[in-house]
Amino acid sequence: MLRKVRSFMRLRNIPGADDAIANSEYCIQNPKEQKGTWQSVFPSAQPLHIEIGMGKGRFLMDMAASHPDINYLGIERYSSVLLRALQKMELNPLPNLRFVCMDATEVTEVFEKGEVARIYLNFSDPWPKDRHAKRRLTSAQFLERYDQILASDGHLEFKTDNQDLFTFSLEEIPAAGWHLDACTRDLHHDAVLNEGNIMTEYEEKFSSKGNPICKLIASR
Repeated sequence: MLRKVRSFMRLRNIPGADDAIANSEYCIQNPKEQKGTWQSVFPSAQPLHIEIGMGKGRFLMDMAASHPDINYLGIERYSSVLLRALQKMELNPLPNLRFVCMDATEVTEVFEKGEVARIYLNFSDPWPKDRHAKRRLTSAQFLERYDQILASDGHLEFKTDNQDLFTFSLEEIPAAGWHLDACTRDLHHDAVLNEGNIMTEYEEKFSSKGNPICKLIASR
């Protein structure tokens, strides 16, 4: 069983969050209708990178600002969390970034085969109980889903400070038929993998406490 080292993001219902998402120009409604045509929601046709479980959106906003030649889509299940990202976006609109409120289990219904060039997983919920292992975003079940939407030359990037979850992920990747391209258990002291690294809110918080950050890159 994975060790639960902390409570994950405390979620609370925010009145009006659902309405704000439904009325936001930055949040794509009915994402299943966009399957195979995601380039049409952006001003320019460019490689599509997605983050599953994007939280409050800081990572993707920084990525989109740094890489205007790439289109980014943030996926977040919880409306109360997505609302925070929308509020940030309204203050600093980015043409190459959009959001979707949906569950990660639905990615194969939302993206066509090969439509996604890169997948980011950052500080995902560790789901520490063994019976919940299949819910972890790096489980074999999710890797199978990613395999169906990722481009042939695409790859997956995963960061966490949870050592047990990282070990689990390292075991799942080859078992699911994926190839481990690179990994480190101390990202911020790895000169190669840390080059150009953009931190998430969680990454900044936990690294400031001395927690080493783990990262892996995988492909098929």
